[in-house]
Amino acid sequence: MRRWDGLGDIPTDWGRSVVAIGVFDGVHRGHQAILASAVAHGRDLGLPVVVVTFDPHPEQVLRGRTPSVLTQVDRRVALLGERGADAVCVLPFTKELSALSPEEFVRLILVDRLGAAAVVVGEDFRFGHRAAGDVAVLARLGEEFGFGADGVKLVAEGETITSTRVRGFLDEGDVAGAAELLGRPHRVIGEIVHGAARGRELLGFPTANMDLPPDTAVPGDGVYAGWLGRLEPATGHQTRWPAAISVGTNPTFDGAERTVEAYALDRDDLELYGLMMVVDFTARIRGQERFDDIDELIVAMRRDVDRCREVLTAETDDTP
Repeated sequence: MRRWDGLGDIPTDWGRSVVAIGVFDGVHRGHQAILASAVAHGRDLGLPVVVVTFDPHPEQVLRGRTPSVLTQVDRRVALLGERGADAVCVLPFTKELSALSPEEFVRLILVDRLGAAAVVVGEDFRFGHRAAGDVAVLARLGEEFGFGADGVKLVAEGETITSTRVRGFLDEGDVAGAAELLGRPHRVIGEIVHGAARGRELLGFPTANMDLPPDTAVPGDGVYAGWLGRLEPATGHQTRWPAAISVGTNPTFDGAERTVEAYALDRDDLELYGLMMVVDFTARIRGQERFDDIDELIVAMRRDVDRCREVLTAETDDTP
């Protein structure tokens, strides 16, 4: 799969293609339906599928606020490739881009640079200055410029699947609910850094402390069962260990900084400092608590680890 960072990366001799457009943060099941439609169009037309995504999030540029990010851009690109994209164009979202009229957006990006033969979007897609363009406008412009427009019906199970709903589940600590909408466990990616070393030296549970991008969508404070993994860049394979994951401020120690720490169950021999690691959240064990003393905390941590082991063993047993 190809990745293009901006329009300037697109080869000048790029031919025709099927184009899917959206932010695609999360690449959740609703986004996957859009990708599936684009792939089907590509197969029918015998053309490659190009996905256009935006970074930073348009909300940051247009309204000065950044929604917590479900998938950092590298992860998003990889997931789009796994879902059938032949190329992904990461388009910088700027004030200048937002000022383009719908006609200018279509002509400059979809027609001149990507040779769109078909364009696939969600049925609520808006584009152009002041969001003046919608699927009907896209279809009209498609007739003018020679491409088809497909507004894919949004996936709904009771409520429409959206990135906002995924974030809501995560804020509540409902990682199972988030996973249902995503079609996979929620993942955070970061470098392992040195922490206070209480886990190894004081509590008997050596934890990997993650340094995450500040806008990362992190589940609500509490203890979770999940997986701690190391991606192998050369092969793309992943080595992973069942883990107990703590999210929060360590109130027993009067902590103020919110952290994500993962303990690989029954492992005290892992040297992970400086490595990029992933944490996948499977189930919430309990919320964050403050304990009166360290002994009480240790008892609770042992109970948490036992519960995580039960949850993850059952998950492994249920895997086909």
